Amino acid sequence: MLRVGLTGGIGCGKSTVAEILREHDCRVLDADAVARDLSEPGQPAFKEIVAAFGPEILSPDGHMDRTKVAHLVFHDASKLAKLNQILHPRVIAEQNRQLDEIAWMDPHAIAVIEAALLIEAGYHLGMDRLIVVWCRPDQQIERITNPRGRNMSREDAEARRAAQMPLDEKRRLATDEIDNSGSLAATRQQVDQLVERLKVAAMGENAKSSKGGGK
Repeated sequence: MLRVGLTGGIGCGKSTVAEILREHDCRVLDADAVARDLSEPGQPAFKEIVAAFGPEILSPDGHMDRTKVAHLVFHDASKLAKLNQILHPRVIAEQNRQLDEIAWMDPHAIAVIEAALLIEAGYHLGMDRLIVVWCRPDQQIERITNPRGRNMSREDAEARRAAQMPLDEKRRLATDEIDNSGSLAATRQQVDQLVERLKVAAMGENAKSSKGGGK
């Protein structure tokens, strides 16, 4: 099985690329969705997050108000580090469990981990390939402040972008890049071509596993 990391800066279109990869039958795991599930009421991470940041981060129904949490942590690096300390080990453990399950069910799969903080968490080191989706900084801000999109304030948008590793640094670590500064058609064409390369790489990984007595 080929393990692929998918990341990029906020507003760069990582989710769009992930959706196109799904259309090509890649097995995409969304780290943000895993984190949301692990921080639901009743989960150990939920209790730790509330203990760390206080009950004011809860909505009236007792669930975590993610907008409040985001505003809190992306304006305070120490709070962001605390949140990551609580969530990252649990997210990584769950992702590893899901990857093992995919490898057992479909040894020839292309498994993609979609995560904004993939590199920051060091998880890219266990991947066979690393895709970085990028666009211009002004496009990032425009997209995440757009009322038809995330409708984030400019202050919050700048804070979120500043809290992430600079795109240039991420791109230096990439084995593959997707330039999402143009049209959707242009992005789709790049992803279509990338999938063909990933299929070749997956065949190589499967051949190595066979020779090594793997799955």
